[in-house]
Amino acid sequence: MAPKAKSKASKKSAKPAGEKKEGKKKRKKARTETYASYVFKVLKQVHPNTGISKKGMSIMCSFIGDTFEKIAMEAGRLCKYNKKDTLSSREIQTAIRLVLPGELAKHAVSEGTKAVTKFTGGPQ
Repeated sequence: MAPKAKSKASKKSAKPAGEKKEGKKKRKKARTETYASYVFKVLKQVHPNTGISKKGMSIMCSFIGDTFEKIAMEAGRLCKYNKKDTLSSREIQTAIRLVLPGELAKHAVSEGTKAVTKFTGGPQ
């Protein structure tokens, strides 16, 4: 009688977990954070039957990132001018008034105030 060959299952278990054929691990793609999901949710609230292209979404994400950076820089500057160490909602509100034009600033301040009130558990 000839000796039995080892089963395939025992050969597989001999390799360390997570290794590929040539002993190289598959590298994960670096995650990039975007505002795409949020832009899409708001688009569907405003225009339920309207879509957006990949390039359009990229432009929206750039616009939001740029606006966020402008507001953050202005708020940081306000803290520096007033010799404050803490960036509060007051600095953000003032920065919004300085960065955004007219009616847009009023709406942004209103929505921001509503969000902070909801977050802090104030009267609804």
